[in-house]
Amino acid sequence: MTMTKGRIERAATIRFGDASLAVCEDGPGRRLDWEAAKAWERQFKRDVFHRIVQTLNRLGWTVGPNTHIFTDNNNRYCRKGDLRADLKMSGRSITFDMFQNVNAPTRPDHGGRYEHNQERLMPYVMRLEMERTRRRIRDYLRNVFTGYTFDAECRSIYRKALELTAMEQIQRHYAESSHFKGDLTKYRISDYNNRGIDGVIEHGAQVWTIDRKGRIVAGTAYYNINNMWWVRLGEYDYTNVASFEIYTKCPENVRLKRNAGLRRKSLERQLNTAIEKMNFERAAKLRDVLFPGSPQLYAVWHDDHQRYHCAGFCGYTSDKSKAGRFTADEVRGWNSAPNRVIALAAMQEAA
Repeated sequence: MTMTKGRIERAATIRFGDASLAVCEDGPGRRLDWEAAKAWERQFKRDVFHRIVQTLNRLGWTVGPNTHIFTDNNNRYCRKGDLRADLKMSGRSITFDMFQNVNAPTRPDHGGRYEHNQERLMPYVMRLEMERTRRRIRDYLRNVFTGYTFDAECRSIYRKALELTAMEQIQRHYAESSHFKGDLTKYRISDYNNRGIDGVIEHGAQVWTIDRKGRIVAGTAYYNINNMWWVRLGEYDYTNVASFEIYTKCPENVRLKRNAGLRRKSLERQLNTAIEKMNFERAAKLRDVLFPGSPQLYAVWHDDHQRYHCAGFCGYTSDKSKAGRFTADEVRGWNSAPNRVIALAAMQEAA
């Protein structure tokens, strides 16, 4: 390590991902023997990893050991309000992955750390704090180390940077696309790709769609690829949905949430938890809410995966108690290879 006018000579690239920051140094590679390589890693930890921890402390984060996952001494669990993060060092790289469980519709387990598209799901104020945190870490490291650079072009195409509006992001997608460039004078949308729920979707027209929570939201449709459309929901927010998820006219009962699937999965998770905790009174109440009249229930086994289908046929599990429960109507047509329908009479009696 050398100092240049108060700065430390180290070279690395800093990149932003989906609610994350990554520091990647060139490092010694295989040029050093084991002891020298370990000495380099210790210096890397003192120079960079510890400075990131100090920056987080100054920003009001609580940083401590990770006691549930990533438990070795090169990992930390960070928390600020409802915002969480895993700070991990491995070899020549350090990653700072932020996540939250306030809005994690598909992966609420493990605090929401495995939810897809974290930035899009974060509440607005939390997203601002996430962006502020990683920018402060980036700026501090670039001030301390002489050779630290920021790769501004390394972004997931689904990332919505706060400095860009939704329309600017959509235009970026068009610029990177080898398909449709946003100019309908040079492209014709096929009839089967612009067919919405209740009519023909027009490029640039107002439409309505359903968000992840089942709410009706209004926006402007812009063609993407095949039957997929961008829908700009506001100045900074947009989504990518299929044509069969788009209304061309305002649907009736816009205040009514279309979230039956999410409700079903949530209730089945609660039923599984109640059975695990042997709280059979609550399990019986949840069973009656989910399946009034106590119909015959079934699970669906997948021979290739050697797993059960989960609720809503979303994912698989090897634990029979966590398998999705389905009525006879819901499993009709599923009893063919590689799937097998199995009656769950014993499980129903236990619940």
